[in-house]
Amino acid sequence: MRYHWLDEYLLQKRSVTKDLQPVWNWVRYMVGGKMFAAVCLDKQNQPYYINLKLDPSDGEFLRSQYRDILPGYYSDKRCWNSIRPDGAVPDQLLREMLDQSYALILASFPKKRQRELLGLTVCGSVCSECSCYGAPCAGCNESGGKVFHAPAGKPCPIYACCVNKRHCATCKDCAELPCGLWRSTRDPSLSDAAFEADLQQRVSALRDSVCSARSVTAE
Repeated sequence: MRYHWLDEYLLQKRSVTKDLQPVWNWVRYMVGGKMFAAVCLDKQNQPYYINLKLDPSDGEFLRSQYRDILPGYYSDKRCWNSIRPDGAVPDQLLREMLDQSYALILASFPKKRQRELLGLTVCGSVCSECSCYGAPCAGCNESGGKVFHAPAGKPCPIYACCVNKRHCATCKDCAELPCGLWRSTRDPSLSDAAFEADLQQRVSALRDSVCSARSVTAE
């Protein structure tokens, strides 16, 4: 297989695990226990297909452009596609296809579970790294946003906007990111410079956490 980077590329994604399905002899890559990619091995344990999921219209278009992209082998051919591992599909295009497959499977989970798999809160924080995590604060995802700094009995304004109002998993796709709510809920113990650094770190964490399930196009 010429895509030698594939295993490392997939395993660096958040909450990804892999196993070998012995009956099929497939190396499966999963998020939350759901497969989003697989390397299909022959009897000599050599790859003969890379399976991944795409939006049906993207899959149909790409199959018309590349002879090495085929309807999914032993899969739902409407959504799944098979790529020849020694074919001519450009590396960057394959990365984008794998990104979309991961994003599509991640999006199939409830929004709270998506945040758990990403290991992030709606605003890109990591609760387990907070000095207040555990006591007095159960964490954003666990408490429904009713964290230690929120108004008594109410969720954090950022959580309320993202989850309760906009029905999003995180703030990642909001055009206003970072919005005024982010600035109004700042930690008063931080200096202006430290707050700006923290804000940018959280924005980057959200944007880097998962590529969107955007359309992929032939090069």
